[in-house]
Amino acid sequence: MGSGACTWAPGCATPPWRRGISALAAEVELFDDWEAVAGAADGTLDHGRLFERLSWFRLLAAHCPPAGRFLAARAAGTWLFLARRGRRAEAYANWYSLRFGPAGGSAGLEAIGRRLRAEGVVRLSLSPIEDPGATVGALRRAGWIARTQPATASWQIDVGDLDFATYWARRPSRLRNTAERRAKQLDVEIHRHFDAGAWAAYEEVYQASWKPAEGSPAFLRALAVQERDRLRLGIARHDGRPVAAQLWLVEDGRATIHKLAYREDAARLAPGTVLSMAMFRAAIDQDGVARIDYGTGDEAYKADWMDERHILWRIDAFDPRRPSGLLAAARATASTLVARFRRR
Repeated sequence: MGSGACTWAPGCATPPWRRGISALAAEVELFDDWEAVAGAADGTLDHGRLFERLSWFRLLAAHCPPAGRFLAARAAGTWLFLARRGRRAEAYANWYSLRFGPAGGSAGLEAIGRRLRAEGVVRLSLSPIEDPGATVGALRRAGWIARTQPATASWQIDVGDLDFATYWARRPSRLRNTAERRAKQLDVEIHRHFDAGAWAAYEEVYQASWKPAEGSPAFLRALAVQERDRLRLGIARHDGRPVAAQLWLVEDGRATIHKLAYREDAARLAPGTVLSMAMFRAAIDQDGVARIDYGTGDEAYKADWMDERHILWRIDAFDPRRPSGLLAAARATASTLVARFRRR
């Protein structure tokens, strides 16, 4: 495939009349160049949730791209961003991707699925997906064997039109008592735009926390700068020293918690709990969000703050026309059955 897009054009993939691609699949455009994607999208991928915007994918590409060759497919207004390695294609996503899915709706997914098979993709893996139904259905109609399995969990709460006081009164008493008692020892600041000094404090806290080394500090900083109007960066200090930090993004009535950390040597102050209380208060009473999302992860403490546990899914799809696709599907099924048996 050449640079840019091809329904078919010289320099692109093998022409469809040589590949036997159906008329439906021939309507799909393929891209391997980000500027070509931007030109074809013409601003239509500039809006919507973070993980569907072109700017998100371009940040990943610039700082921490997934392994493989970039491949984007468009049909009927639907975009699917992938990383391809040989006969396998995966979601264009990494550890920062709290969600993945097609951008622009699902109308073109069946056509995209057919075209990917025609292009020699034997296995397709997409994760983490919030609602896999439409994607799985489209892939099956396109001839794939498609199966789902839980990938991770997301703790969330629908706060609706609650104020913080009402929300807070419903939390466990031990959580409330700890936060309110320790709050007297800490100073909290919440930055609603990017601030270099606050970002330095965030990085200082993260480096002194229990968390593993940041995968791409440059990516995270670039995200905070890019999302400056949606950014909520919280810092808790004790005697002037930053001891806890959290990175949230707020958009379309939804607050998403992307990063949080506290200094291990300040654990006795419960700085993360105190800062979370302040961040929840600001999101509910100032931003007026309707939903708060803890991102991904099934840590037990999240249940104290949230009410709903949502499964995020992984889709694995296999091309049954290819022996390697059938073999991979059989192995995946066997692996699932063995795992279920061991859990009994």
